[in-house]
Amino acid sequence: MQHSIAIIGCGNLGLSIANGLIKTPGFDVSSLTLTKRKTESLSPLKKLGVAISSDNLAAAESADIIILAVKPFNLTEVLEEIKPAIGGKKQTIVSVATGVKIQQISGILGDDIPIFRAMPNIAADINESVTCICGINASEATEAAVKEIFNSIGLSITINEDLMEAATVLGACGIAYVLRFMRAMIQGGIQIGFDAKTASDIVNQTVKGAAEMMIQQPIHPEAAIDKVTTPKGCTIVGLNEMEHHGFSAAMVKGVIASFEKITL
Repeated sequence: MQHSIAIIGCGNLGLSIANGLIKTPGFDVSSLTLTKRKTESLSPLKKLGVAISSDNLAAAESADIIILAVKPFNLTEVLEEIKPAIGGKKQTIVSVATGVKIQQISGILGDDIPIFRAMPNIAADINESVTCICGINASEATEAAVKEIFNSIGLSITINEDLMEAATVLGACGIAYVLRFMRAMIQGGIQIGFDAKTASDIVNQTVKGAAEMMIQQPIHPEAAIDKVTTPKGCTIVGLNEMEHHGFSAAMVKGVIASFEKITL
């Protein structure tokens, strides 16, 4: 990665992206600048050679690729703040702010600026995020550079902008859905006899194995479930009990409820 990168707004998501980049083999930490109003929490990264600042404009001026990881309601203010730095050397803007369209960003910065929307999740922290990306005004080289960043912290998928809100729900909110499911499994494991750590270890590896199986053997989940459910067995009894209580329906309704909230 030869580009200088500024991550403006290092809250949970911005910091996860930064941590993922730092852990990427061969990544030059000196090419990374992080900003936050109160920089004390970023001091451990400063010791690694990352530039830390509270000056968004200066960070934008020094970067080729600017990742805006601020809250959606702060994005306009930050765009106005960094606008004087944009355009001279055609920096690339990447917004991870939920719900803010590219047109809104270009309306402030200009119609000829390469602008991307990206939606990673907090698994970027361990280089296992999924990131959906869309953009305008970018050359093939610029698009490749942006995808390289997000591929280094997991997997990137290019989509149309009209699917970005759906991508936010499925990929970014979705990690919370999975974690809630895992918490419930751990609670069940404790109830049937395991201590909390052992239950957690079993559930963590089980979920990891299920996901990896779906990645390496691209089959429908039901086809894999069929391998586990034997006639009159304990697995099908458990699955049927969950479905009687609305397991799948609750999951679908939760996804739709999040989507309806984000598209208000």
